[in-house]
Amino acid sequence: MAMKYYFYIVLVAFLCGCNSSNKSEKENKLDNMYLNINSELSTETPKLDLEQAQKLAELPLHCINIEYPNRLSQTLGGDEDLKSPTQLHPAFYGCFDWHSSVHGHWSLVSLLKSFPNLVNADEIKQRLLYNISKENIQAEVGYFHGKHNKSYERTYGWAWLLKLAEELHAWDDETARILEASLQPLTDLIVEKYIEFLPKLNYPQRVGTHTNTAFGLSFAYDYAETLNDEALKNAIKDRALYFYETDENCPITWEPSGSDFLSPCLEEAALIKRLIPLEDYKVWLNNFLPQLKNKDFNIEVGVVSDRTDGHLVHLDGVNFSRAWNLYKIADGLPEYGHLKTVANQHINYSLPSIFGDDYMGGHWLGSFAIYALNSSKL
Repeated sequence: MAMKYYFYIVLVAFLCGCNSSNKSEKENKLDNMYLNINSELSTETPKLDLEQAQKLAELPLHCINIEYPNRLSQTLGGDEDLKSPTQLHPAFYGCFDWHSSVHGHWSLVSLLKSFPNLVNADEIKQRLLYNISKENIQAEVGYFHGKHNKSYERTYGWAWLLKLAEELHAWDDETARILEASLQPLTDLIVEKYIEFLPKLNYPQRVGTHTNTAFGLSFAYDYAETLNDEALKNAIKDRALYFYETDENCPITWEPSGSDFLSPCLEEAALIKRLIPLEDYKVWLNNFLPQLKNKDFNIEVGVVSDRTDGHLVHLDGVNFSRAWNLYKIADGLPEYGHLKTVANQHINYSLPSIFGDDYMGGHWLGSFAIYALNSSKL
């Protein structure tokens, strides 16, 4: 009996050992795959030059006036709401969805601002003037006043609308003044919506997709800083510190989730950098993400397995957004300078793939690439 019992113990131990060995082998294989990908990536700082800007401009030009396919994210109140995208959103109907159309327009403004000698600069300006007309923007404002649309695009689309307004304001060009004036009613409405909404938000959204609160507050704060809008700045700072001031040990190793295009940890870290004195920030960051200070810190790029899948291709976005946040965190902090190398690897992994890409990525990823490349100048 004792010998039989001993045999079962040995057998169970052997089987557990085999399972443990197999699991370890799988984990090691995955770790090695990520290690190989990262080790092969260039650490050189990517630069946005005229040739690349020309290619990047083609992405939004290809979609800002393409009506279908289209994801309206619309709540229907009745048959009268069943209208085409161009009827519902005469300014921002293209690029598959409203927010992608908005940041597609931002892309063109950003590129023209940095590269006024683009070959098709005049054509781009005419496209912008046609879409962002006073009449079209009044219709966009009217949509937000609809009974079922008060939370439409909150806060991802709101954030990109303010980023577009900020870019127009900073662009020293006659066309920019016309566009800024035409967009102003919608800009003012989004600012009002932020100020009204933030005191009601009791808990932040800590996700890696559209509703991430830190992302929405970061872009809105940039606008408020540029335009010197004290009311909006105060509303953002009050809520952001209420949400995040005492946060510690963000679980960045859990990122990314399967279809993330934002990093919850890095978005928060970059937001707080905007809001508190640098010396205070260093203390906060060391508590929040202590591993970032390690000169050997690395985080594997988000690996995309299928760029025709609208959700899986999000991981190219997480690479660009991680990069712009890492640049922001490292700016002015020499002890975090190594984070720029990690940022460079993330851009260099995803940037070559967005040209000639499937529409599922091509309709929006150019904006993320441009913003990341602009941030590399910090």
